[in-house]
Amino acid sequence: MRRTVAYGAIGATVLAAGVLAGVPSSATPEHGRGFGQAALTAFAALPAETFVSASDPSGAALGTTPVNGIVPPFADQPVQGFSGIVRNGDGTFEVLSDNGYGNKANSGDFVLRIHRIAPDLRQGAVDVLGGVNLTDPNRKVPFPLTRPDRVLTGSDFDVESIVRAADGTYWIGDEFGPYLLHFDRAGRLLTAPVPLPGVFAPENPAGTPNLGGSKGYEGLAISPDRRTLYGLLEGTVAGDAAGTLRLNEFDLASGAYTGKRWVYQLDQPNHAIGDLTAVDRDRFLVIERDGGQGVDAKVKKIYLLDKRDRDHDGKLDKVLVADLLNLANPRHVGGFADPFTFPFQTIEDVVILDDRTLAVLNDNNFPFSSGRTPGKPDNNEFITVRLTDRLNADPRVLR
Repeated sequence: MRRTVAYGAIGATVLAAGVLAGVPSSATPEHGRGFGQAALTAFAALPAETFVSASDPSGAALGTTPVNGIVPPFADQPVQGFSGIVRNGDGTFEVLSDNGYGNKANSGDFVLRIHRIAPDLRQGAVDVLGGVNLTDPNRKVPFPLTRPDRVLTGSDFDVESIVRAADGTYWIGDEFGPYLLHFDRAGRLLTAPVPLPGVFAPENPAGTPNLGGSKGYEGLAISPDRRTLYGLLEGTVAGDAAGTLRLNEFDLASGAYTGKRWVYQLDQPNHAIGDLTAVDRDRFLVIERDGGQGVDAKVKKIYLLDKRDRDHDGKLDKVLVADLLNLANPRHVGGFADPFTFPFQTIEDVVILDDRTLAVLNDNNFPFSSGRTPGKPDNNEFITVRLTDRLNADPRVLR
């Protein structure tokens, strides 16, 4: 196991790479004008075939036909599908695996888990330092679970987004409800799943479905004061305008939705969002993407959102900060060409490292996605991206 790299060391590595677009730092661009070309500053990867040692078998429902050269089932749980991220203060990160193998039916032996990882950006590697399984020992879930020991699986919930509250507990966004799930630091569910009023996924038996499958809480952000959650759906609720997504506000003190809601407009109705993170009390970063991978990937973008609606169109304002298919890379970081592309079907993690630097990770959908090399399963990649302009983020976000 490699040593843990402190956050300061990560920052030094990023700066040492020296791969900037040559655009000086400035204030955040005015509404409507995007940032310049962002730059790749560091690259690391966790091999696709990484497993939790001495864990439970997994992937039985996949059969035995090779997928991208990988033959299921697996003797252990794969470390895969990073769909949410939390930055720690020591250079490590908590990352959330999604529901497993793509749907409720085939993921009953995939254990939901928060992994702790440490990128070694000088070596281009990612260490897995441990993690916790998500469990329900106190029987907070009101419906039957897959496992009698109440370890949660990908057939119970489709977890896609995560934040850490001021008390060290975790809030996780689910797509099967959609629900908000509250866990302690050991991964134990603290309260019953919190449903979103009036919205029902196909997997939710409590109402008539009005949201597509796997279209629930793909994005979850916490305000800088740690008092409020903001959950962004991945899909359009039936009856809403095409390509619009609901951003819902949830008050942590009362444990209830406030009733406040904003509208995010996708560039195209067939796009999806991949993650959401707060910049300050009014602004967020969001990943918007198409469903393509490799040469078919056309849209993988990070936008800066503003819920103050400066143009009064009734929707969140959007400013492009980074095109992940066109990152400057004149020094060929990671051995890649200039420009660098991040051509994955699902890019589901963005976190702020400093006022001009983001970390971005993919969900590799192990063993199915092959966006980097056709016919080979994608690794979990960890990149850092330098913006041409400052975010002017709330200082509490940068701690």
